[in-house]
Amino acid sequence: MIIKDSNEFAKGLEETQGVRDSPIDVIPHNQDLTGLSKPLDIKDIDFRVQSVNGFGKATILAYKDARVDMNRLDKVVGSMFWKREMLDDNKRCRVSIYNKDLKEWVQKEDVGTASATEREKGLASDSFKRACFNWGIGRELYDYPLIQIQLKPNEFDKIKKKPTWDFKLKEWAWFSQFINGELKYLAAKDETGNVRFTYGTYTKLNN
Repeated sequence: MIIKDSNEFAKGLEETQGVRDSPIDVIPHNQDLTGLSKPLDIKDIDFRVQSVNGFGKATILAYKDARVDMNRLDKVVGSMFWKREMLDDNKRCRVSIYNKDLKEWVQKEDVGTASATEREKGLASDSFKRACFNWGIGRELYDYPLIQIQLKPNEFDKIKKKPTWDFKLKEWAWFSQFINGELKYLAAKDETGNVRFTYGTYTKLNN
């Protein structure tokens, strides 16, 4: 069945109920979208160098990949019940979720900024991720602390004022703890197992 508009989509949903197994059968009558705003697993967060000052202190940016947003939407609402629309040459993205009770699409949108490389692709990805922030996906990233790390002598080129290849951030292991949706602990170990960053206090919870 080819769905051309929301009215036809709603009609198609009604026709499939009771006829065969379909995603709508596992969606609660009152859609629970709280899963969208559940803090992302630390494995779904990427970290990159945002800037380095003249003294070798690096500011690290925590961010999410667009695939993380797609996976979260698929898991919480189902792959057939969300869609995105790119507008204004990818400057704006509209992410819509189908509401079964209202039998219509609920929309949220935002604008993005182009990246230094692959301008158009970067712009589309950024506007999509920002639209997903409006749905709550990864919104806790705004509450992450300022992450600053002092680079070791072999990790910082004093002449070029930038990290060397010895700064292997991609190989670091990150740890986080959220309690009631609030970030309480964040830490990182480098590729040699040395702790290079900590924030907050880890709380041992009783099972």
